[in-house]
Amino acid sequence: MIFISHRENIDGSNAKNENKTSYIFNALKNNFDVEVDIWLIDNSFYLGHDEPQYKVDINFIQTKGLWFHAKNINAFNELLNLKSVYFWHQEDEVTLTSNGFMWTYPGKQLTEKSICVLPELNKVKNFKCAGICSDYIQNYYNDFFK
Repeated sequence: MIFISHRENIDGSNAKNENKTSYIFNALKNNFDVEVDIWLIDNSFYLGHDEPQYKVDINFIQTKGLWFHAKNINAFNELLNLKSVYFWHQEDEVTLTSNGFMWTYPGKQLTEKSICVLPELNKVKNFKCAGICSDYIQNYYNDFFK
């Protein structure tokens, strides 16, 4: 099972810290992969959910354990050339990630290759999937290894 921190959250949403590099590295330090929102503006990468906020470089983008959600087409296009895990979606039921998993919209059907996104929204209990992405990833991790 792959455990992915949604926007670097481990134990609940923390909007003021989401997409900050220090918050990201904290989640990685806790042995979770991390979903990160990324933009490309004027040939520079930025992190941020609703808008580009925090500038990052190519070395950061190639950090192991990061799953980049491209927030604009320019970021997606540039990520195609880099060694990273990335995907693009809006409200699609499922989208294919660059590493071959199905990033599955909350509440939609799961498969053994799915990443179950935000299971807390639909109270998913049976995880027949490859991974979980959640704001409460520590709880899912703990439950999985009981």
